[in-house]
Amino acid sequence: MLKIAIVEDEQSYVNQLKEYLDRFQKETDEIISISEFHDGDEITSKYTARFDIILMDIQMKFVDGMTAAKEIRKMDSEVTIIFISNLAQYAIRGYEVDALDYIIKPVTYFAFSQKLSKAISRMQKRKNRFITVTVKGGVQRIDTTDIYYVESFGHNLIFHTKQQDYISGVTMKSAEELLANMNFSRGNKCYLINLEHVEGIQDNCAIINGEKLMLSRNKKTSFMQELTKYWGDLK
Repeated sequence: MLKIAIVEDEQSYVNQLKEYLDRFQKETDEIISISEFHDGDEITSKYTARFDIILMDIQMKFVDGMTAAKEIRKMDSEVTIIFISNLAQYAIRGYEVDALDYIIKPVTYFAFSQKLSKAISRMQKRKNRFITVTVKGGVQRIDTTDIYYVESFGHNLIFHTKQQDYISGVTMKSAEELLANMNFSRGNKCYLINLEHVEGIQDNCAIINGEKLMLSRNKKTSFMQELTKYWGDLK
């Protein structure tokens, strides 16, 4: 079952989104559970990480969608957020809270179904993106979506993740093979970077979780091509 929250203060849009979700269920055989919230404070006040997708209006009277999303991200790093807005410039700020996408009002069913399908596809990929690496004293299972980057350090690799750093004796070549087709790219000979966490490029560096990782001259072109393709695939 797919659990979706609608956070929208205009009831007409709530009704429209519910109609679209009902149509999507019938066309795809997805089973969807819908919860309604009419302002950002309603969903954040007693939030629990039970939703798969949140459809969030940005412009609401009391607690706006961006503020609510920032609060939600403190409690839930996995939920997929899709913003809904009258103006594109508001929705584009979604990168600040790792929003998957945005939909501009008035919402058409075609655009909505495309965005929802992409969100479901992303969720399915995340379910099977685990690797197991050797660490001191045993092995560690790591969710690849939690990896910021892999760093070569002496004869070891450091897997920098959301939870902690893991030191492993595997080679960079082995790490590349483990992470093949999972949107990782070499920034230089020392770094294997998760494109999902690239916040931007500045001064020949990739910005990852607020940290600058230098892009080498011979790797920068291929890295930028792969990053551009990754960002393009998210549209």
